[in-house]
Amino acid sequence: MTSDVIDAARLAQCAMLEGVSLAARGEILREGRTRHVQPGATLIKAGTDNKSMFFILEGKLGVFLEGLDGAEPVAVLGAGETVGELSLLDGSVASANVVASEPSLLLELDERAFWGLVNAAHAFAVNLLAKLAERLRSNNDAVSKNVQQRQRYERAAMFDGLTGIHNRRWLDETLHRLAERHRVGPSSRGQASDGLSVGLVDIDHFKLFNDRYGHDAGDHVLTLVAGTLAKNLRPTDLVARFGGEEFVLLFPGTDLETAGVAAERVRAVVEVQEAKLPNGTVLPCVTISVGIAHLVDGQSVADLLKTADLAMYQAKKSGRNRVVLGREPVRSARE
Repeated sequence: MTSDVIDAARLAQCAMLEGVSLAARGEILREGRTRHVQPGATLIKAGTDNKSMFFILEGKLGVFLEGLDGAEPVAVLGAGETVGELSLLDGSVASANVVASEPSLLLELDERAFWGLVNAAHAFAVNLLAKLAERLRSNNDAVSKNVQQRQRYERAAMFDGLTGIHNRRWLDETLHRLAERHRVGPSSRGQASDGLSVGLVDIDHFKLFNDRYGHDAGDHVLTLVAGTLAKNLRPTDLVARFGGEEFVLLFPGTDLETAGVAAERVRAVVEVQEAKLPNGTVLPCVTISVGIAHLVDGQSVADLLKTADLAMYQAKKSGRNRVVLGREPVRSARE
């Protein structure tokens, strides 16, 4: 430290005292107590009463919201700044730990002297309000960033990282919800519901394609097919990646034949879609096999997907690159 002597001129470096008269600064010097804090020493402990405000004249203090073991400070305060005033203003326990990160020279003002300064020095009160406003704005920014980050995490949890379409987790939640909403039976308007149809899509010979052209080309084709499915479905239809080279199409309020027509339209687009790598390499077009199933009364979601899977298997067995309707619903025996 350069010197332990604290005078009015040295105190003037504190932003909180900008515009405060020399007389008021002199009163602070008389009322204040010099504190020397060594690195690692805790000045304020979260959850405990704090009855002082500290002017930092030399050194640095770290502010920690959580435990101190291995934690990074959320803020580092240096010469000219203050700490502790928030506890004095609202009378609550300290909300953070304040620890010296290097040898520090402080001027401590107790609660009585603090409120005396607030009442006697208008400029100090104004500076205090300005600092609180700055802190509030900073907190708002932090909350906004946290909300945005949470939204990114939530999106990542529901979308496939490679293709950008919905993933298996989203599908599991959405399919059960749609099944309950669109089960065959009288609707709320007294009309027959068209129920729910699904399509299970598999890229034909994808393993051979991957082995021949490489995984980068395979990933490119997966993304291309996913985008083609999403862009060419009806506005009310949905698509998700089921896993590997398989996708699921959801057709709410759609009967089996109509879903088959919609799937056939998408299949026809996929087979002529050019696959071109970023380096300009043109890959052969791929095709898809699609099995369509319609939810019947009393059928589980698992059996609905099994019906679609059997229809897709039939499409592959019949030569691939086609849509097959599953007209024999699977019904597993109930325990």
